[in-house]
Amino acid sequence: MTADSTQTADTAPDATSEVSSTVNLTDTASTKVKALLDAEGRDDLALRIAVQPGGCSGLRYQLFFDDRSLDGDNLLDFSGVNVVVDRMSAPYLGGATIDFVDTIEKQGFTIDNPNAGGSCACGESFH
Repeated sequence: MTADSTQTADTAPDATSEVSSTVNLTDTASTKVKALLDAEGRDDLALRIAVQPGGCSGLRYQLFFDDRSLDGDNLLDFSGVNVVVDRMSAPYLGGATIDFVDTIEKQGFTIDNPNAGGSCACGESFH
């Protein structure tokens, strides 16, 4: 699914292509996010995807609903699902694809990140 980028007044015009290539949200993930937002009963929330220090490999992903707009945020729209990536996380997430799997073995969001050099055995962090 392709994102439509939203620029703020202080965003450089040439940042659109950079923002668009930050992350991709699959149709399955978008549908799941919509269902979770409907369950919350709020339409003012966006899915924030962030990279934070931590985990056994050095960095870990955070996905959560957020109603804040921070300076430097990249806002992406995937068929009505707003996804926000902060400017510090964007370089780590360029080209990453967020999906949702629901199988007998596993249920949850997955991140396929071409920038990750490796991950720990538990799969919760990367470097």
